[in-house]
Amino acid sequence: MLSRKTILVTGCAGFIGANFVPYFLDTHKDITIVNIDLLTYAGNLENLKECEDNPRYKFIKGDICNRELIEFIFTEYDIKGVIHFAAESHVDNSIKNPGVFVQTNVNGTYTLVDVAKKYWMNKPFEYKDDYNNCRFHHISTDEVYGTLSDNPKDLFTESTPYAPNSPYSASKASSDMIIRSYVETFGMNCVITNCSNNYGPKQHDEKLIPTIIRNALKGNPIPIYGDGKNIRDWLYVLDHCKGIDIVYHTGKTANTYNIGGRNERTNLQIVDAICTILDEKVPSKTLKSYKELITFVEDRAGHDRRYAIDATKLEDELGWKADENFDTGIVLTVDWYLGKYDAK
Repeated sequence: MLSRKTILVTGCAGFIGANFVPYFLDTHKDITIVNIDLLTYAGNLENLKECEDNPRYKFIKGDICNRELIEFIFTEYDIKGVIHFAAESHVDNSIKNPGVFVQTNVNGTYTLVDVAKKYWMNKPFEYKDDYNNCRFHHISTDEVYGTLSDNPKDLFTESTPYAPNSPYSASKASSDMIIRSYVETFGMNCVITNCSNNYGPKQHDEKLIPTIIRNALKGNPIPIYGDGKNIRDWLYVLDHCKGIDIVYHTGKTANTYNIGGRNERTNLQIVDAICTILDEKVPSKTLKSYKELITFVEDRAGHDRRYAIDATKLEDELGWKADENFDTGIVLTVDWYLGKYDAK
């Protein structure tokens, strides 16, 4: 019989975590997962229905800022690793209500890493005997780096200076710095991954790609910010999950790894690709093309122009490679949403 260790994952009723948990349980039979999620608007247990009956999976509804609860979880389940997804992540919401983002993303991260330090370590730079290999993996974002020029050779690397431009990205940058400080001051075994824009199954309806699909199917206007020429580097969510897995298990302590898909697209290119797929799979009865629904709306405050990640370090040092490019991943994504919206 395999000896199992239990790791704590946070926020896994949300988009990326809900893809990660089934993948991780299937890939690592020696690991039990405890998932803590507050189930705010972005969390949905339906996303994890396939895991409910798995004896190696436990869900706890709770707040990562609740220190008493986090201490209880570490003690009750003898937690020997943390993969920290939980975050408020919607930029528009961070502009309206920054305080929620500071509370969850900064204070929540501090609570988790501080409890882990006290549970795993005797003193700075000295782990307890049974906890030598315990690791804290913090999931971050490319938005902490700010914005890039239009030059395609200009990419975010692990050494790019932080320059966050929204309350959301500022709160994530702050949480990254907290993790860094626990490495430098206490000698904790931590890694950070900064990812580009994820897409794929189980994403919240408010995000760009589900919004495009949903509005197109309903015949509603498809809103695009500004001139639609903001560029993002798109990463298929399962490729991100595989990258997290590799970094958690084989990444070097105190290192940051950027995970990106090398798939830069403007928002206009995204909507064009999705409408083309929908025109083929579920043609509109009233429109020649769903592209007729594209509507430009006022740009949001602090809207970064371009993000793009250089994932060379992860590829060369740890052997990660994205399995999907945007052309293959977007078809898989649209198919999943057609099923969700009963449009097939």
